[in-house]
Amino acid sequence: MKKGTDQRDTLVALRRIEGQVRGIQKMIEEGRYCIDILNAMGAIGGALKKVEAEILKNHLNACVRNAFEGRSAKDKKAKLEEIYKLFKGIRK
Repeated sequence: MKKGTDQRDTLVALRRIEGQVRGIQKMIEEGRYCIDILNAMGAIGGALKKVEAEILKNHLNACVRNAFEGRSAKDKKAKLEEIYKLFKGIRK
């Protein structure tokens, strides 16, 4: 991942998620209502999906674009295979 604003924003989002996870741990320790815990976990899942989408967008706009602007058919094929494997893994 390229250093810069995108990386800083991603790290800020992940730190926020880390804090949410600690909050859920505390909720469990306090014996909070299960539905409240599950709702908090759902919020974390949504936040992780948002970070995941942003990282993928950055990858497509940088690494994949560079491969497709280049002349190497091997690099293009490798990037397509990489994306295929990524989506195949997500669907499991």
